[in-house]
Amino acid sequence: MKKLFFMLMMVFLGTAANAQAWTGKGDQKINLGLSAWGYGTGIAATYDYGLNKLISVGAGANAYFDNYKDNDKDNRVFIFGRLNFHLQDALDLPSKWDIYPGVDVGILGRDFGIGAHIGAKYFFTEKFGVFAEVGNNGSLGVSFNL
Repeated sequence: MKKLFFMLMMVFLGTAANAQAWTGKGDQKINLGLSAWGYGTGIAATYDYGLNKLISVGAGANAYFDNYKDNDKDNRVFIFGRLNFHLQDALDLPSKWDIYPGVDVGILGRDFGIGAHIGAKYFFTEKFGVFAEVGNNGSLGVSFNL
């Protein structure tokens, strides 16, 4: 039993050692989380694609259950494109960490919506991590590396 436990720990630690929050060109991430501030309280989903070591583009959607903008029920959904600037190299962060400011531009119900955020990701394994974004379109949740 001890040998099995030891082998499983070695496999887990080996996987965790290779975790990278941002690899640059071609990097793809899916984030799923809760939006508790900004345009409302609800769920958030985003996709990011790395263009180079500094920039990623993507898209996302937030569905709000409560406190949506101006209490207007038309403002329950925000569909947007996003642009992030990854500071992992500039800040000389460990490979498991990424910090990124970004903007979101899209449609909020019948209105134009714009958001700005600063986010951070930490990856436990090569495929799984957590993220937090604060700003007027922020969220908190899990991140998956594709």
